[in-house]
Amino acid sequence: MPKIVIKNLGDKVINTNATDKSVLSILQENYQDWMHACGGKGRCTSCRMIVKEGMSNLSELNIHEQRYREKNALQEDERLTCQSVLQDGEIIIEVPAPTKLPHLTYSY
Repeated sequence: MPKIVIKNLGDKVINTNATDKSVLSILQENYQDWMHACGGKGRCTSCRMIVKEGMSNLSELNIHEQRYREKNALQEDERLTCQSVLQDGEIIIEVPAPTKLPHLTYSY
């Protein structure tokens, strides 16, 4: 069963059966607030996540993510939650400091 663990939100675990939805969609379906300024269209990097483990469990980079990598706006350990699809297995992620939401309590 695919699983998302958000380390800096107290190791929050989200289990899902979805293997055809973006990480952002899965987060939203599970009532997890996550920054996404462009509405999940891949036009910004506000929804990025740091992937600590499980990068191979995500879909390949798409054209939007490749563009941001080329501009150095998306690091090697980062993906856009709106563009990456959790295919199987587990991913362990963190919310980057610049995109933390003020109403949530982060563990670091």
